[in-house]
Amino acid sequence: MMKKMSISTSKTSLVLFLCQIISALDVPLDSKLLEELSQPPTITQQSPKDYIVDPRENIVIQCEAKGKPPPSFSWTRNGTHFDIDKDAQVTMKPNSGTLVINIMNGGKAEAYEGVYQCTARNERGAAISNNIIVRPSRSPLWTKEKLEPNHVREGDSLVLHCRPPVGLPPPIIFWMDNAFQRLPQSERVSQGLNGDLYFSNVQPEDTREDYICYARFNHTQTIQQKQPISVKVFSTKPVTERQPVLLTPTGSTSTKVELRGNVLLLECIAAGLPTPVIRWIKEGGELPANRTFFENFKKTLKIIDVSEADSGNYKCIARNALGSVHHVISVTVKAAPYWITAPRNLVLSPGEDGTLICRANGNPKPSISWLANGVPIAIAPEDPSRKVDGDTIIFSHVQERSSAVYQCNASNEYGYLLANAFVNVLAEPPRILTPANKLYQVIADSPALLDCAYFGSPKPEIEWFKGVKGSILRGNEYVFHDNGTLEIPVAQKNNAGTYTCVARNKLGKIQNEVQLEIKDPTMIIKQPEYKVIQRYGQVSFECIIKHDSTLLPTVTWLKDNDELPDDERFLVGKDNLTIMNVTDKDDGTYTCIVNTTLDSVSASAVLTVVAAPPTPAIIYARPNPPFDLELTGQLERSIDLSWLPGDENNSPITSFVIEFEDALHEPGVWRYQTEVPGSQTTAQLKLSPYVNYSFRVIAVNRIGRSQPSEPSEQYLTKSASPDENPANVQGIGSEPDNLVITWEPLKGFQSNGPGLQYKVSWRQKDVDDEWTSVIVANVSKYIVSGTPTFVPYEVKVQALNDLGYAPEPSEVIGHSGEDLPMVAPGNVQVHVINSTLAKVHWDPVPLKSVRGHLQGYKVYYWKVQSLSRRSRRHVEKKILTFRGNKTFGMLPGLEPYSSYKLNVRVVNGKGEGPASPDKVFKTPEGVPSSPSFLKITNPTLDSLTLEWGSPTHPNGVLTSYTLKFQPINNTHELGPLVEIRIPANESSLILKNLNYSTRYKFYFNAQTSVGSGSQITEEAVTIMDEAGILRPAVGAGKVQPLYPRIRNVTTAAAETYANISWEYEGPDHANFYVEYGVAGSKEDWKKEIVNGSRSFFVLKGLTPGTAYKVRVGAEGLSGFRSSEDVFETGPAMASRQVDIATQGWFIGLMCAVALLILILLIVCFIRRNKGGKYPVKEKEDAHADPEIQPMKEDDGTFGEYRSLESDAEDHKPLKKGSRTPSDRTVKKEDSDDSLVDYGEGVNGQFNEDGSFIGQYSGKKEKEPAEGNESSEAPSPVNAMNSFV
Repeated sequence: MMKKMSISTSKTSLVLFLCQIISALDVPLDSKLLEELSQPPTITQQSPKDYIVDPRENIVIQCEAKGKPPPSFSWTRNGTHFDIDKDAQVTMKPNSGTLVINIMNGGKAEAYEGVYQCTARNERGAAISNNIIVRPSRSPLWTKEKLEPNHVREGDSLVLHCRPPVGLPPPIIFWMDNAFQRLPQSERVSQGLNGDLYFSNVQPEDTREDYICYARFNHTQTIQQKQPISVKVFSTKPVTERQPVLLTPTGSTSTKVELRGNVLLLECIAAGLPTPVIRWIKEGGELPANRTFFENFKKTLKIIDVSEADSGNYKCIARNALGSVHHVISVTVKAAPYWITAPRNLVLSPGEDGTLICRANGNPKPSISWLANGVPIAIAPEDPSRKVDGDTIIFSHVQERSSAVYQCNASNEYGYLLANAFVNVLAEPPRILTPANKLYQVIADSPALLDCAYFGSPKPEIEWFKGVKGSILRGNEYVFHDNGTLEIPVAQKNNAGTYTCVARNKLGKIQNEVQLEIKDPTMIIKQPEYKVIQRYGQVSFECIIKHDSTLLPTVTWLKDNDELPDDERFLVGKDNLTIMNVTDKDDGTYTCIVNTTLDSVSASAVLTVVAAPPTPAIIYARPNPPFDLELTGQLERSIDLSWLPGDENNSPITSFVIEFEDALHEPGVWRYQTEVPGSQTTAQLKLSPYVNYSFRVIAVNRIGRSQPSEPSEQYLTKSASPDENPANVQGIGSEPDNLVITWEPLKGFQSNGPGLQYKVSWRQKDVDDEWTSVIVANVSKYIVSGTPTFVPYEVKVQALNDLGYAPEPSEVIGHSGEDLPMVAPGNVQVHVINSTLAKVHWDPVPLKSVRGHLQGYKVYYWKVQSLSRRSRRHVEKKILTFRGNKTFGMLPGLEPYSSYKLNVRVVNGKGEGPASPDKVFKTPEGVPSSPSFLKITNPTLDSLTLEWGSPTHPNGVLTSYTLKFQPINNTHELGPLVEIRIPANESSLILKNLNYSTRYKFYFNAQTSVGSGSQITEEAVTIMDEAGILRPAVGAGKVQPLYPRIRNVTTAAAETYANISWEYEGPDHANFYVEYGVAGSKEDWKKEIVNGSRSFFVLKGLTPGTAYKVRVGAEGLSGFRSSEDVFETGPAMASRQVDIATQGWFIGLMCAVALLILILLIVCFIRRNKGGKYPVKEKEDAHADPEIQPMKEDDGTFGEYRSLESDAEDHKPLKKGSRTPSDRTVKKEDSDDSLVDYGEGVNGQFNEDGSFIGQYSGKKEKEPAEGNESSEAPSPVNAMNSFV
């Protein structure tokens, strides 16, 4: 143990020293020393270089840094100083450089667009951030255009142009119809990378008037639509087939430039009839394995993580039956700068030398420039110790004034890299960090390691002395480690004493003393010994030890390397272990372990438990074997056997077992013949022809079976024709053109005579055909060749020998050999039920194409990629088998928000048929897993810092995080719950304005558009004040209410019901229940659940004139109930019959209702007619603008139509919650594929009637941005806003 401790200490000290030499960013010293050492600023966190922000939310530009003393922060905007004090909308977080620009309270995001750079500065230097380009995201409106119908001849190609508005970032394009259903795509019809919809050849079914291109702007969470495009296909007979022609790209060659590390996308879309098939090759090389993927029906070549080696010519070939066409794309891979050696922080002492190296690569080669404290080094203050040599700065004889932060900028036309690295010059006298007079204790003959952890600048020299005035230690007896540790490899008694460590450099000298004690080793002088003990006896193991008098040993006993059984029979003494009343389970190995704080020894012994000597008793044993066997009454099929029984051995014989041997067919093998009762000594035995019998008898009693008797004399029966035919006759083909007939051959004694053979017969079933027969020897198989594939046959096998045939055998039905199925299942459809379950349908294949016994269908499915990470992984195919002629099945265990492929194959006895075409489907988003971690750090008087990791399985696009927290008092009662919503891109939060010295409990989870994931909890405590004394709380002396609580329960009772109301203090969304019962009764309380979070409830069905007790509680909080209240229902009253129709109030109410209905009808009629007055000429009436005004939020009615010249009202965003127009209702049965399939933020669902009731995002409504650009949808169809 001491050795292990010493090695650990040695490693720690070695790490300290290495860190000093390497001069890492954080000097690895104790906290007290860290507070005293100065350090230049270091940027620890900053916003991305290209920072696109939501124009509806506050802009947060991050800049965090550390240093000693703490740095101050300043900003530049577009190259000039940014004075945040002059802008009321801009604030800087305390003790931070992070800017918060208040957009939600009147600020304009466009006004703050620009290039920002943060500077963190202290007396040791200045560090700068990257240039952060802040741009608000944009989702401009679609340019209005007048679209003419497309009239296309059947078989011709067609391109429907999308031409989406240019947004920031660019939108995601998809095509749908008026019912918001995705337009089906295939090898013939597909969407290009530019968003256009390409038809290799049009078919009559392509005729429709609602080809609509949608653009989704993810950052602002809006969806815009283009006006519907009409396509009309007219037929001409015959349809002319055409060889392939490329629709995109045009020409025979083109070029493409991509950056290193990006995804390379190459596209070829061809026209032609039949539809061309696309193939990709790389000229002079192979497509990179594991990084190449084909998308869009192989029209798109995708290569991930490209490098310079991927440059070259890529050829796409489009081919159909009439010919082919190709296009060569010349790809050049350039590279933005990337690090080879980034500069590292440098810690030096005065007079030392050092270097900063900054090496980067790229294509083209990047240029390297240096800055000092944020200023180009050419115009920075001179430093005689500094020399710039290209990508290296050389420092010679540095002084304290040489401390600075240097910036290296590597840039080319494709980007730049910026790195900060400081030079920190420290002049520090030696310090010894090992505690003074530290005591080291080691066992004699073991190594001793004495620590002397140190720090100083320049690096101190270390010397060791023994004793206060001893001489310096030298020689092979000691090992001196670079980290200051003194090692004595073999410590002896004379090595004990005081050792002094001295550290000195040119700035001073310091020493420290440590003590070394050498202890005697622990030994077991009498070890436990091997013992054999009789059952129920007593045994004792000794374990006598010798140890150092200053060490306290502990003795532990183990049985079979585990703890002793919890049994009072085991008695552990000072020097022994005693086991009383030993049983068989005590058998095993017993180990004595002796531990001290410095060493450990052990010894083991085995205990064997044997049975106690038996007491004299009656001996019960198996019977002796029978004897004197005699055969009499010999006949052709029977014989009589008699015998004399042997001794019973005190246990009566219960039965006799008779066995026989066939010396003719199976000599030496004894088989069961029969069994007779123990009172019987004769038996008549049935015989078979042509068997040479001999018999033996075995006696049986309760103890067991006797040895067999001696065999009887032999008896050979006469021959006869077989009595039976082979069993288990089967006809199963092993190959597609044969029939294998098999059977179980008769045993030797079943042959009934010599010359056993078999007559094998077969004929094709349901065909008027004669039997074909063949006689074979005594085998078990016959193969019929040349048969048709999988045809039924009638088969029979008859036994015969030299004396004749067995009786006519029965016929069995067999089949010739199977072959693999020829046809793949068709019409494979996938219906995604939820994020983890899908249902697949297919059409059954014709039975004739199965060519064998239909065993079922196999569904192969595999995950292609996760839609959230956009990363691919090794494809692991999963297989589900559905037995029989089933045409559907469920696919469980899918991963949410993922893309899958599947195919279906039919299976027979031979194997699997061809696979159906791969079917692609996507699972919707699910709720995420819990965040990977939640850490709470930096506690202060009134704040805590929370850091977290994103969920391991996001199962979708994270929309936000939810943080809930509440205080906990000393009795573990919870205070009020506070909830905070945090953007999904945040990973830390500083909670402020907390109570000092208070424990808080935190609940943290992540959300996707589907809902909240599981939460992770943590607790933390704010610190007390500096004096460590709690300050009196505000309002001390008053009893604070405990949260949550229910109070002021009141009742208003009638004859048979009572209104219960109460007041509630505590977290929102509590689920209440009411318990009641007859007052004074011992019966259990009755419980009623309150719907929602209402604070009232009506108890019904009460008994008139009865006193009741009532109380209110909240679900999920144990013991959380109100105090009891008692009320009494009123006495039963005679009911009065009143004719409501004669009451004046009823007549007045009916008149008011009738008048209101009449007014509503008039208003609806006026609004309906108003839409017909369309102020555009009749020609435009035939092609109306599909963009309509949003429905009113209060009544859901449609706005009137407007012309193309209408005012800016046409561009107002849709209001969230607007309903789908009646003529745009999405029917669930029409398609299982909807807009939900596209959304990385979609949180939609369909009602039972198919109407879309979800929202595109869980974010709250915000006011639309002013101007021509909008952050909301332009209201193409009212229901579309439920996607936003």
